Amino acid sequence: MVETLLEFDKVLFLFLNGLGSPSYDSFWLVITNKLLNAFIYFILALYFFKKTNLKYFFLLLLSISVLILFTDQFTNFIKHIASRPRPCYEANFLELIRLVKLNCGGAFGYFSGHASNSFALAFFFSRLLSSELKQLPIFLFLFAFLVSYSRIYIGVHYPLDVFSGAVMGSFSGLIGYLLWSKYLYSDQIEKK
Repeated sequence: MVETLLEFDKVLFLFLNGLGSPSYDSFWLVITNKLLNAFIYFILALYFFKKTNLKYFFLLLLSISVLILFTDQFTNFIKHIASRPRPCYEANFLELIRLVKLNCGGAFGYFSGHASNSFALAFFFSRLLSSELKQLPIFLFLFAFLVSYSRIYIGVHYPLDVFSGAVMGSFSGLIGYLLWSKYLYSDQIEKK
């Protein structure tokens, strides 16, 4: 069963990665860049600051930092336990894939840190700001999906790596938001 799933994952990866074209490579390299994620969420944090105050802004920055630290470290922990090589490190795959990025990343890819962090932030900020910005969750989850897909496009993650990262990140974002709303922001929520 597991072997069949992993074989399907490789076939799906080759199909999705093979859809790429040099004319779109620079777009996907921008999407996969962590700085774009940081920029978007910093703008949203500033929006939150404008709606609240400096105390809650710093609590938000601290909470996001802890969320990303937890999500990232848990992802790395799983990567070393699973020890599944990235597609770009599998010798029999190198001639079959489009490796767009010069640096392939660490040796192990299960599961994707980009996907887990993107979905954690998307879930957290969707819950935090959706009452004021109704369309925000659609934008954030679409962006998280694009970031996740970019990892397949550039040749550094299998689809299962990305899917698992998205699920774990969503769960992490949910727990992070629940802790935030219960312990750090509960007095503000009660006022609404």
